Amino acid sequence: MSGLLKQQMIVDNVNGAGGTIGTARAAKAPPDGYTLLLMHVGIATAPALYRKLPYDAITDLEPIGRVADVPMTLVARKTLPPQNLQEFLSYAKANKDKLTFATAGVGSSSHLCGMLFMRKIDMAFNVVPYKGNGPAMNDLVSGQIDVTCDQTTNTTEQIRGGTIKAYGVTSKSRLSAMPELATLDEQGLSGFEVFAWYGLWAPKGTPKPILDTLDHALQVAVASPGFKARMADLSSVPATAAGATPEALRTHLKSELELWATVIKQAGVVPE
Repeated sequence: MSGLLKQQMIVDNVNGAGGTIGTARAAKAPPDGYTLLLMHVGIATAPALYRKLPYDAITDLEPIGRVADVPMTLVARKTLPPQNLQEFLSYAKANKDKLTFATAGVGSSSHLCGMLFMRKIDMAFNVVPYKGNGPAMNDLVSGQIDVTCDQTTNTTEQIRGGTIKAYGVTSKSRLSAMPELATLDEQGLSGFEVFAWYGLWAPKGTPKPILDTLDHALQVAVASPGFKARMADLSSVPATAAGATPEALRTHLKSELELWATVIKQAGVVPE
């Protein structure tokens, strides 16, 4: 997008509260097109996980388009004894009071994946929330935490490098970048599928000509060979031309808000 807009895109990683701090900052930024929000599925789950948010995802942000879909991976510190999912489930049953499960914070994709995983296997681990994926991954690599469920964009290179251990991927089919890694579905967790989708937003009130320019740049970017190759390398799926539009993202967000509100309520999660 930088080349198309002839503007340098500066990435500001704002950690904390499952992405809600960064989302709030973007929502309150001047609507001039110079501050954008790249956020994942957490924007659709936060309303059900927090009693009060400093923004409304529908009314305080202007959708630009969907960016990509990212599968999750169940990973552990490399010194954890189990070598596959079934061994891990047996180990977890015997050590559930001691096993630690890291998340990037309430409402993060790792939290959602962990919540659904624990519900699927009918076990509860000691959940340790971090302020972002980075600190959680650092402690997993150093062996200070036992297991987490994180996006392939964060785990692929660590798995390949042998710094962490992988038990499975949450997509229905194996990843082209790591075909040796079995899915959780094929290992016995039938129907278990979790994706962290990403979208791009601008603050409410951003003029339509600016939004149109940004959407055009996004569509060209997600269709570019370089972006597609990078997403494939990270086992992720770039948005289609139809998905990288304001209306498509608006519709998808509304659908996801309804879906996750039901899932989180059924899971018995008490809002913070």
